[in-house]
Amino acid sequence: MSKRFKPKYNIKKGDLVIVISGAAKPRKDDNGKFEYKPRLVKEVLVDEGKVLVEGVNIKTKHTKPSAQNTKGGIVKVEAPIHISNVMLWDAKAKAPSKVKREREAGKTLRIFKKSGEKI
Repeated sequence: MSKRFKPKYNIKKGDLVIVISGAAKPRKDDNGKFEYKPRLVKEVLVDEGKVLVEGVNIKTKHTKPSAQNTKGGIVKVEAPIHISNVMLWDAKAKAPSKVKREREAGKTLRIFKKSGEKI
């Protein structure tokens, strides 16, 4: 990422998102409809342009015994994915949606393009 300007993303910690590409993306059922599973954003890594999403991109990490973890062994850890691979979940429209920004009384609001609802 560029060091000059800090990028602005529409996704924040605590938002519900849909993974739109990769192994965790929604699959079509027998009727040809997508089965969406909204997931929670744990952390947004702004400098890297990545997000940590709950239950997505799980890696296995081999750890040595330490003071905190006396046994050591194999631990499953969530790894970050690129922010372009997720879309915000619009609960009213029950679909992923793009976001627009509007200023109201000096504050910037995020608004879903599909339903027009404020986030």
